[in-house]
Parts: sequence; structure tokens; C-alpha cells
Amino acid sequence: MSIFLINTLTKVKEEFIPIDPLHVKMYVCGPTVYDRPHLGNARSAVVFDTLYRLLKKVYPKVTFVRNITDVDDKIITASELNKEDISSLTTRITKYYHEDIAAISCVPPTIEPRATAHIQEMIEMIESLIKQGFAYPVEGHVLFNIESFEGYGKLSRRSVEEMIAGARVEVAPFKKHPADFVLWKPAKENEYHASFESPWGRGRPGWHIECSAMSKKHLGNTFDIHGGGIDLTFPHHENEIAQSVCANNSVEFARYWVHNGFLTVDGEKMSKSLNNFKTVREALNEGIEGTVLRYFYLTTHYRKPQDFTQKAIDDAKKAVERFRNVLSKFNKEDSDSTATLEVTEDLKDDLNTPAALARLHGYADQFFKGNETMALHLYRNAEFLGLNLLKDVEAIPVEIIKLANERMQAKAEKNWQLADSLRGEIERKGYTIKDTKGTFEISKL
Repeated sequence: MSIFLINTLTKVKEEFIPIDPLHVKMYVCGPTVYDRPHLGNARSAVVFDTLYRLLKKVYPKVTFVRNITDVDDKIITASELNKEDISSLTTRITKYYHEDIAAISCVPPTIEPRATAHIQEMIEMIESLIKQGFAYPVEGHVLFNIESFEGYGKLSRRSVEEMIAGARVEVAPFKKHPADFVLWKPAKENEYHASFESPWGRGRPGWHIECSAMSKKHLGNTFDIHGGGIDLTFPHHENEIAQSVCANNSVEFARYWVHNGFLTVDGEKMSKSLNNFKTVREALNEGIEGTVLRYFYLTTHYRKPQDFTQKAIDDAKKAVERFRNVLSKFNKEDSDSTATLEVTEDLKDDLNTPAALARLHGYADQFFKGNETMALHLYRNAEFLGLNLLKDVEAIPVEIIKLANERMQAKAEKNWQLADSLRGEIERKGYTIKDTKGTFEISKL
């Protein structure tokens, strides 16, 4: 059975036919490393990790590129607020990103390029766009002229007027068209440390050109799949298509566009002002196991909106516990490793993870009716989905998490004596606590 995916470019479910059936190539927009990944970031990571697992099962070679954006306005702002060197900040947050998504069983991509290591490729692409008449330098900026690309707006299916309204376009008198977007921008006086030399003066690349240059470097002018969150469809992915097709003189950029839906918390968009903004690390520190969190993400089809609620997490915990009851006497070392990975048939149908989980529950049902061979099927198929049911996990006790939260509150109130006392109590109970930006990490001594 072939793989079928909903292609955002055509809005229909299509059979996936790779350019080269011996080597599938996929690019996914990765994190901007200014803060720890939040629950929405993690959903995207799980979606494309699942797709990567499926592609590797079906095709002999898969190159999965997921970038690190380590030059950006948000990074500069975070660096100034933290009084921290940009290189130190991005290195630290990249490490946190790796730790946090590993906790939900996301495997590393084949290649993880950093934007700052590809500045020359970006400059060369911009020079090509200027030379061909698709871009123009003005007042230290280089802008892409959207009117020079006939296909602009094809991915998001928006009119130019809608795009201007929806993108919060910066009004600038030097633009030929209000929707022209930045390829290169000049450095401000306080941004020398976050800028680079170029033919147009010292500055830094626009966000969109970064992904175009990195995908070209590692996957070529045209590749199979480009993925990311639905919020990236416009302007980011729309602009990537325009500049890549024009710079590379190619008919197309990526053949299949795959986007995951938004994640809300209790029905509301995540926002620090609503006090519902939650990072992966905070969820883990609250005692939500990584396997439970991953199960939660798999319960909703990737293209649909998903709501993070206490009930959804409780249901995920019960499901994982049910599966572990099936495997309580299961020894993978003594098992037959050739069990059929039937969940791949569900995943081939546009990553139908809810159907895959239903299949796992079917195995559990048969096990409890006396068919003990279903334990093997449950284990192998759950493992393929990234659910670590046999992992020796020792959850942090609620009592310890409560003490850690009380300590964080004491620190916020600058009650250092109480904070030290609570640390001592945590350590006497056999755990250690490590402070991180805005949260903490707990581990057993």
C-alpha cells in the first residue's frame, strides 16, 4: 500500500511519489532557539518524527533535515533580557530543545543545520535573486519583489490584499510593493554582535531566506516533502517558495507540503498573558511522563486542532497504564522480533495516528480475552510509534514536585531562606533540583 498525504499545495489527499524512490528527502522548519520548546512546538516535532519513522520503514534511504534558527529578532531580545551572550543563549536553548523532545521519543534528524553556519549560502542566493531581477537592494535592505513572481500566494491561496492584512507587513516607503519581504536587513547600532558582513553592508538575513538556503544546501533545488506548523503556511512557506523557485530557476520547490494544526490549552490559544503558556519541561516537571505526552499528541489527527486539557492527559495516562498491564510479564529479549508492524497501514493513510492507537487497543482487548500472543504485537507496534512502554520510568512523586514549586515561588518572592530549606528537604527525600530559566529539573540522587 502506498503512502497518501494531504498536500497543502493542492488541498487534496495525494499518493506520495518521491522524486527518487531510493532516496526520499524531507525538510521541516525547526526551532528558533530563544526559549525552551512549548507544547505546540512538541506537537510538530512528534508529527514529523512519526512521518520520518514511516518513511524510513518504506524507503531504503531518507534524509530528514530540520534546521536550527539561531539568528533572529527574538533571540536578540532574549539575549538582552537575560544579559547573556547570543552564542551562549542559542547553545543552551538548543541543548534544552534536544533534551525535551528526546523525552517524548523524537529521534534526531539526519542533518540539523544552523542558520549562522550558512550565511554565505544565503548571501549567494540573494545575489542570484538581485541579478535575475527578483530582488532589489535599497537603504541597506534587500527586498524580494513579489510582483516579479507570478505564483505568489499559491500555497496559502490568499490575495495580495489578504496577505498584507494577515502578515502585519512593515510599512516602509522604500518598498516597491507593500508586501515585498526582507531578504537582508541592516544591523542596528546595538546589533553588531548579531550581524554579518555582506555586499549590502553589515546586517543579517531575513527569516525566510534562511530555510531556502539551508534546504538547497542539503537537499538540492527540489525535494520531496516540506513540513511545519500550519501557522508557517503564510508568510514563511509562501515566501520560501517564491525565493527558492526564482533563485534556483526551478519549476517547483517542494512537491508535498505537510502542515500540522494548532494546539490550544483548555480551548484557549497559549499565551503568557492568559497564564496558560506551558513548556515541555514544565509538563514533565509536573509529572507528565514523556510517553504519556507523546500518546496524547497521537490521539488527534495531525491536521486537526488539538486541545491540551487535564482530561486528555488523564485519558492518555490510563491508556499507557493499560498497555503496560498487558506487557507486565512481557520479555522483549525472548520475543519474536518479526511481528508485523500493522500500524504502518494506518500511518500510510495521511498519518492516521488515532486509527493506529485504536489498533493497539484492539491488541490489548484480545490479550485480556486470553490471546497472550497479542502482547508481542502491542509491544512492536507501540515501539514503532515511539511509545516506550517497557522503559524503566520512575515518575517524580507529586510530593517532590509540590516542594519544588513551593521553592520556585519562594525564590520569586526572594525568600532565600525558605528556598534553601525546601531544597534541603527535597535532597533529604532522595532527589536533586537544578534551576533553569523560569523552571527547574528534578532527578533522583
